[in-house]
Amino acid sequence: MESAREATVDDLDDLEWLATEGDGHMRALRGGVLWSLTLGHRPPLRASLEARVRDPDQHTVVGCIDGSVVGYGNVRIEPLADGRPLAVVTELFVTEAARSVGVGEAVMDELLEWSRDHGCVGIDAVALPGDRDTKNFFETFGLTARAILVHRDLSPPDT
Repeated sequence: MESAREATVDDLDDLEWLATEGDGHMRALRGGVLWSLTLGHRPPLRASLEARVRDPDQHTVVGCIDGSVVGYGNVRIEPLADGRPLAVVTELFVTEAARSVGVGEAVMDELLEWSRDHGCVGIDAVALPGDRDTKNFFETFGLTARAILVHRDLSPPDT
C-alpha cells in the first residue's frame, strides 16, 4: 500500500540515499548540472537533510510502499514581497522501481496539505527542460508554467 508521512531524523539514512539518487537523476537531465549547483543539496548532505527535517518552515515527507521508504519530497516557505507565504517544492523523488503506483502522488498530497495549513498562497516546483514526466506529474496537481528561466553558458568552450 502506498503512503506518505512526515520524515523524522530516524529517516536520515533513507533520505541520504534517496537524495543521492535524485541528484544523480537530475544531473543527467538537460539543465541538471546547473540545477545541482544552484538548487541542489549543499554539503555535507546528511547535515543539510537533517536541517530540512528540523526546520519549521520546511516540510519533508517520505513516500512508502508497505512501510518501506521509496521516495521523498520537501517543500519550504518563501516569503513574497508583500509578506505572504509561497510554498516551493525543492525536491520530489521516487525510485524508478516505485514510480507510477501512487507514491509520488501521496508525497505531493502531503506537501500540498502542509502548504495549505501554513497559509501559502500558491506552490511552485521546478521541471527541467525536456523532463515531460515531471512536468506532466505537476500538471496533474494543477501546477502550470508561470515563468521560463533562460540561461546562456559563458564558460570558454573545451578545446
